[in-house]
Amino acid sequence: MKSPGKVLLAGVVTAGTIAALAGCSSGDAGASADGKIHLVVAPVLPGATADALKALGERVDEFNKANPDIVVKAIEYQWTGTTFAAELAGGTLPDVFNVPFTDSKTLANNGQLADITTPFKKTATADKWNKNVLDVATGDDGKIYGIPWGPYAMALSYNREIFQKAGLDPDKPPTTLDEIAAAAKTISEKVPGVAGYMQMTQGNTGGWELATLTQALGGRLETTGSDGKVTVNTDNDQTKAGLAWLKSMRWDDDSMGSNFLFDWSGINEAFAAGKIGMYMSGSDVIGSLMQANGFDQSKYGVTTFPLADAADAGILSGGNVDVVNVKDSPEQIAAAVKWIDFYRTQPTVDKDAAIKNAETLKAGNQAVNAPTLPVFDKETWQENQGWIAPYANIPAANLKPFTDSIFDQTIVPEPPAHTQDLYGALDAVVQAVLTDKNADVDALLKGVDDKVQALIDADSQ
Repeated sequence: MKSPGKVLLAGVVTAGTIAALAGCSSGDAGASADGKIHLVVAPVLPGATADALKALGERVDEFNKANPDIVVKAIEYQWTGTTFAAELAGGTLPDVFNVPFTDSKTLANNGQLADITTPFKKTATADKWNKNVLDVATGDDGKIYGIPWGPYAMALSYNREIFQKAGLDPDKPPTTLDEIAAAAKTISEKVPGVAGYMQMTQGNTGGWELATLTQALGGRLETTGSDGKVTVNTDNDQTKAGLAWLKSMRWDDDSMGSNFLFDWSGINEAFAAGKIGMYMSGSDVIGSLMQANGFDQSKYGVTTFPLADAADAGILSGGNVDVVNVKDSPEQIAAAVKWIDFYRTQPTVDKDAAIKNAETLKAGNQAVNAPTLPVFDKETWQENQGWIAPYANIPAANLKPFTDSIFDQTIVPEPPAHTQDLYGALDAVVQAVLTDKNADVDALLKGVDDKVQALIDADSQ
């Protein structure tokens, strides 16, 4: 869900230049009297650190030097669903920007993203992709509309130092929900002031993590019929079991602390401050913990989130997709794919690019070897890890419980329709379970079903 404007260039950038580039349209960016293809790309979010911006500037310069017929200028930009339509209509979108997994397929099917199939198939890695990952950028027409990057699988992050204080072995983290509950109880009893386990509950994150629990237990919040109709069914056995698990830790074990209103940034801050022993989040969260929260990565531990012994059990996955402005010319689209491949993909499969990327990440105090959902096969991933090992700034042993097991987990995408509306509606359900011992879960879930189903049905009217 969470994945994680202004010009970024190597050297000094003035406010006037920022305003000019941030407001230019794709057409303006592509038109040029010099005969070159011009692109405005948006690889970072607003507020990126100076070191991260410097590293990006160096990559832009490297690309422009290697491709003298293309001129790339980078900006800080954050895509949001609420402003996208207006930006598209107004011509203010960058040529390359990124959207979350939850939205890429919908935007593609709505005709709001450029078809990049032809140039994508010309890339060296076109046939190596994990099909489960590439599917999020594939439209219902079978065409490719983006290139995924930094995909994550939901995981269990934990503080190794807190584990040790509680007498737990940080090299042997929980492997079942029951073991998580037991460890959480031990932590809350032996380490005063620390919540043994916590989940997010607001800003749509409560629903996001309840979806993870549901899918890990073998359920689904939405199903799609053979006719393409999506049916909402949060009132299912697996979702209720997940909520019962949370209720038991909250009310029976008292192992979830006293703050039950956490969003993504809030729970990261609390974890980094040593107030939470374990929490559910994307496997790549260590990057944000280091950059935004100053967390000591030597204390970080991560493992795969437990899956039930059920045929349909799978781990929820997410991430970002670099996409291209639908208004771009064919020449710009081809150049855009070349940029995305250079910036996002090649550092994974090209030794020199991987090492260069690792060097720049480390110089910017960014996570070099953050665990992610592998884009390619295990052999390719292991080769990449060998290349970047000298620059790794997270102890590999701390990540081993995750990296040893992620290839064996079934990946399940997020609910397909009105995903954020669904998550937002479920926030209140999770909050109720954690704050009201007698919450009527059946009634709450039925209310969510009715509300979100109405939104979905309205789309076809």
